[in-house]
Amino acid sequence: MTSASAAADKVQDSRPFEVAARVGYVVLGLLHLVIGLIAIGIATGGGGENADQSGALQQVRDTPFGPLLLWVIVVGLAALAVWQIAEAVVEHDGDAKKRWAHRAKFVGTAVAYIAIAATAFTLAVGGRSESAESSKTLTAQVLAMPGGVALLVIVGLGVAAIGVAFVIRGVTRAFKKHMSIPSGNRGRGIRTFGTVGYVAKGIAVGVAGILFVVAAFTHDPNTAGGIDSALRSLAGLPFGQVVLWLVGAGLVVYGVFCFARARYAQM
Repeated sequence: MTSASAAADKVQDSRPFEVAARVGYVVLGLLHLVIGLIAIGIATGGGGENADQSGALQQVRDTPFGPLLLWVIVVGLAALAVWQIAEAVVEHDGDAKKRWAHRAKFVGTAVAYIAIAATAFTLAVGGRSESAESSKTLTAQVLAMPGGVALLVIVGLGVAAIGVAFVIRGVTRAFKKHMSIPSGNRGRGIRTFGTVGYVAKGIAVGVAGILFVVAAFTHDPNTAGGIDSALRSLAGLPFGQVVLWLVGAGLVVYGVFCFARARYAQM
C-alpha cells in the first residue's frame, strides 16, 4: 500500500467521527437557541425555565422525539470533546507559552462539552439535573473548605476571564482561523453572527464568573447559579430587561453561528 493510499484510508476512516463532531456543533447551536429564547422570555416577563444547559436540555426532552435527541446530543458532544482533546495533543505552536495556552483552551472546552453531555445522559436515562442548583451546591461546599473563599474568588475570576476571552474572540473575529468561511454575503453574515454571538456569550459567562466572586465575599452560595443566575441578574440592572433581551437575542445568534460552524469548521 502506497503512502498516498494509506493517507486516503486514514482520512476515510476518520469521516464518521468528523460527522459526529459536526453534529456536536449543531447540538451546541440548538442548545444556545433554546437558552437565548428562554432569556428573551425572562426579559419579557415569562420564562419560568432555567436559562442554562439543563433548562435547554429539559426543553429538548419534552419534545416528541426528546429521548432520541438527547442521545444524539450525548454522542455529538462526546465526539466534540474527543476532537478538542486530540487538538490539544497535536498542538504545535512554536511559541511554548501560546502552545500551552492553546492546549489549556482545548482541554477546558472538552471538559465543558463533557459536562453538558453528562447532563444530557442523565436526562436521557430518566434522571434529573439542575445546573443552577449544582452550582449553588458546589459553591456551598467550596465555601465550607479551608481557604474556600479565596478558592471561590479564583474560580470566579477564571470564569470571568473566559467570558472576556469570548468577547475578545468575537470582536477580533479570531474564530475565523478555524473555519473555511465562504466569500460573499454568506461569509459576511457568518462573520457578523460570530461576532455578535461570541460577545453575547462572553457577557453571560463573564457575569456568571462575577457572581461566583460575589458569592465568595457575601458567603451566600445562592448568589452563584451559573448562566441562569447570570442572565436573571442582568434583568435587575438599569434597563436590565432591554440588556437581557439583547443578550438573549445574541445567544440565539450564537446558536445560528454554531450551525454555520458545523458546516465550515476546519476539522
